[in-house]
Amino acid sequence: MAVKDRDRFSTATRLKLLGEQTAARVYRSQTKRQARRSRLTGRAALLALVLCSLIVALAYPIRQYVSQRAEISDLERQQEQARQRVEQLRDLKARWQDDSYAEQQIRQRLHYVMPGETGYIVIDPDAAKQSRAELGAADRPWYANVWDGVDKSDASDQ
Repeated sequence: MAVKDRDRFSTATRLKLLGEQTAARVYRSQTKRQARRSRLTGRAALLALVLCSLIVALAYPIRQYVSQRAEISDLERQQEQARQRVEQLRDLKARWQDDSYAEQQIRQRLHYVMPGETGYIVIDPDAAKQSRAELGAADRPWYANVWDGVDKSDASDQ
């Protein structure tokens, strides 16, 4: 046992033992640090709370801003359409100021003719047949037309 006791008090043995103890302490402190880092600290929680409150506080104004920008763009588009419509109407007014354009439109729309000219109107044959069918109902008394309507609706129910 004398050798064993002597090794126990030797400098090399003490240094070796001291190194092992130090390494164990360092290992324990590193694992404690890693364990602490994985937890949520008070500062991080406060930072998260501040960020969430900022997001909540800014959400409504940002939504309002976006909707107002969309409304502004719609109004600008409508304003541009109104400008184009005004230009079209100005062009139309200028055309109507011209006597030849007015005469052309009067001839075309109202079927006017100049003195000495003969005007012709071409009637579509299908339209004439439809008007003749309508005349047949107009020649009869009104109560006959009502009674025919009742008969037709009764026949459609059956």
